[in-house]
Amino acid sequence: MNMIGRMGVKSLMLICLICQFAATGWAQNYPTKPVRLLIAFSAGSGTDTIGRIMAAGLTETLGQQIIVENRAGASGNIGAEIAAKARPDGYTLFLVNLAYAINAGMYKNLPYDLLRDFAPVAQFATGPYVVVVHPSLPVKSLSEFVKLAKSRPGKIEFASAGAGTAVPLAAELFKRQAGINLLHVPYRGGGEAITAVLSGEVPFYIAPLAPTLPLIQQGRLRALAVTSTKRQPMLPGHPTVAESGYPDYEFGNWYGFMVPANTPRAIIATIHGATMAALNNPSVRKRLNDQGYATVGDTPEEFAAHLKSEVAKMAKIIKEHNLTPD
Repeated sequence: MNMIGRMGVKSLMLICLICQFAATGWAQNYPTKPVRLLIAFSAGSGTDTIGRIMAAGLTETLGQQIIVENRAGASGNIGAEIAAKARPDGYTLFLVNLAYAINAGMYKNLPYDLLRDFAPVAQFATGPYVVVVHPSLPVKSLSEFVKLAKSRPGKIEFASAGAGTAVPLAAELFKRQAGINLLHVPYRGGGEAITAVLSGEVPFYIAPLAPTLPLIQQGRLRALAVTSTKRQPMLPGHPTVAESGYPDYEFGNWYGFMVPANTPRAIIATIHGATMAALNNPSVRKRLNDQGYATVGDTPEEFAAHLKSEVAKMAKIIKEHNLTPD
């Protein structure tokens, strides 16, 4: 190697060391300003609710204000693209849930790749769904609903937050196991879907338990069953779908934080530590539990494995049932 070559290698090594030192120092000072939490669903939705609970907890443990920014639309894909293209500096957090594992298998030309364009931080909670009907529907159990649906094939409608979201998938799985035909009515978001069910415009919904629980308690919706493998403490008298005669049925959501790919590992570690500290806060934990969420708290590596598994599982279900976002 000639002198110029040797100098080139040395210069490159020096530059790398300087960059590494600068990144480490930068990460040690993080955060020095407010952090944006991007939620790609509408305000008032279940995802927004849990995101705001965690934002309050992180504001305390991270030492900077967490500012929630809602960017709803296209089944969460608009917000996801914005988050994927954000600077990898730790000042944009992205709240992900089951919808993104579904989107990965449902849409062919997404402007982002969930597993490539983001770095996992932590999964922090899980939440079941609940099968509800408008009180005017003459059924008080899941078996009674199935009997009614079989007597009216294709005439009973169910609401969702949009084609390609989690609810149509949950409903499709149930329809096939129960041997019934329901008509899908997609709305532009979870808020509009639940409003339609509350008004009686659409009688059936498989909804996230957390935002639906108060409506059930007020008698504005009638719960028939929960989609988890076990009964829920908030609805102890309501059976699971599996207990109601469909032992293979189970469906639930999960929630976690990701950041744009190439975010420094030291910053990811800081956010992870703040997330774990928030989950250990009795006030935050109580607010989550009262909403029907179970806290998790895993490592970035464990969350990465979970994401990969969920993407593969949802893709298999979508392919087997020939589901489309339309």
